Amino acid sequence: MRYGYFMMPMHVPGSDVGVTLQTDLAQIDLIDSLYPAFDEAWIGEHFTAQWENIPAPDIFIGAALQRTKSIKLGTGVSCLPNHNPFHLAHRIAMLDQLAQGRFLWGIGSGGFPGDFEVAGIDPKTGVQRQISVDTVDAVLALWDDPQPGAYAQHGWTYQVPEPNPRIQKHVWLKPFQKPHPPIAVAGVTEKSETLGLAGERGWIPISINFVTPRVLRSHWDSVLVGARRSGRVADRSEWRIARAVHVAETDAQARREALEGALGRDYGDYFLPLLGMTRGLGGMKLDEAMPDAELTLEYLCDNVWLVGSPETVARKIRQLHQDVGGFGGLLIGGTDWQEPGVWERSMRLFAGEVVPALADLTATSALPAATR
Repeated sequence: MRYGYFMMPMHVPGSDVGVTLQTDLAQIDLIDSLYPAFDEAWIGEHFTAQWENIPAPDIFIGAALQRTKSIKLGTGVSCLPNHNPFHLAHRIAMLDQLAQGRFLWGIGSGGFPGDFEVAGIDPKTGVQRQISVDTVDAVLALWDDPQPGAYAQHGWTYQVPEPNPRIQKHVWLKPFQKPHPPIAVAGVTEKSETLGLAGERGWIPISINFVTPRVLRSHWDSVLVGARRSGRVADRSEWRIARAVHVAETDAQARREALEGALGRDYGDYFLPLLGMTRGLGGMKLDEAMPDAELTLEYLCDNVWLVGSPETVARKIRQLHQDVGGFGGLLIGGTDWQEPGVWERSMRLFAGEVVPALADLTATSALPAATR
């Protein structure tokens, strides 16, 4: 099993951005210092979401690379409908060159309503998924064999110039990793089509932290269906699942801190209202027939978050692993605690006590021997 951090990030609207960026960089510093317990961190991208206030994860990662030594850093994710492929290809290739093997390229169609509005997209149509496929394919073509000519699709345009060897004019920048950095896609909805694309293309599937094992099992089914379409074999060891996690010395302390602190605030004031307005709250339900009113913070703490003492959190991760048939990586969702020491203590307890307790887990150890 691998462990990492998924920094959306989360900051109370009205926070000083200069301060929150330094807070986020300091969190990455700690994650790196806890290597190899943690070996990757993913940075979100949102343009119009003040709670999730990093609009340029590539710039953030460029800064974090100078401060870290070991962990890999990824975009989580580049929201493709908001990008021109020509510009994106160059920014990501340059970032990969800076990272020298420590970069992961997370891509997706986005999910925040304001970012869709910026791109002129009605998400109910599903057009954002096709835009995303066409955008990533355009980027890959620019890295592989850029053909001169005019390109225009989905509102973006660019011109690949004719080469001029006399002055070395051509589209030349390529990523450090060959043929390109590892690509990951994140999915939330049940039977996610996006995760089907991960299976079809051999990309890393990431399941975001709002869903129960019932939905997570459908995520892996989508990966399998996609893999079959292209004759690939899906690899559970690549599957990451994100979760809200908080560890304290005792179950009672962890529960109190989670409900009264950053997790309770983030879900009560932001995630529950946001999901209610967009994707719906069904993914958080153990039983689809549950009324929305029963999705309380206490319910989430008991059934969706991973909260407790090191022993309890290890047991809950082991149970999640069993419930979904195995996976390869757990990503802890980012939080901004009013008292930073609470977050740091949780991360150190996770690295020092939870991770060693799960040393026997592998991506397939939850499966019967005949199916591994």
